[in-house]
Amino acid sequence: MGSKRNIPDHWSAETELQVPFHDVDMMEIAWHGHYVKYFEIARCVLFDQLDYNYRQMRDSGYAWPVIDLHVRYVKPLRFGQWVKIRAQVAEYENRLKVVYQVFDRDSGERLTKGHTMQVAVDMHSGEMQFASPPVLLQKLGLAQ
Repeated sequence: MGSKRNIPDHWSAETELQVPFHDVDMMEIAWHGHYVKYFEIARCVLFDQLDYNYRQMRDSGYAWPVIDLHVRYVKPLRFGQWVKIRAQVAEYENRLKVVYQVFDRDSGERLTKGHTMQVAVDMHSGEMQFASPPVLLQKLGLAQ
């Protein structure tokens, strides 16, 4: 499924953010649901880097809904903490799997990991595609 190969550099992107006050509970720990938002921020950076962001997906005729999400909370993210979030394409042939890792920016310690699965849906017919469309392969540098 494209996951056992050496990953090209442009299939991975990183971003940094500081955990804001409005994302934490009374113990100053980020609420678990916000981790999904942090993954999304990194995924958008990745898709911009691939030159296939959400507007470009729409313009290519495909929606890419998330159909599965997994988060493993290793250590909590805390108010004011700077974190680095890495998003990387891990599978692409029949679905798009993006894996995520969240690190403390200063120590490099891994705090969270997870992945999302997305599938291509033809926006005109509404039908799920059982193979990734050629536009994705082109954006990944696998087709001309």
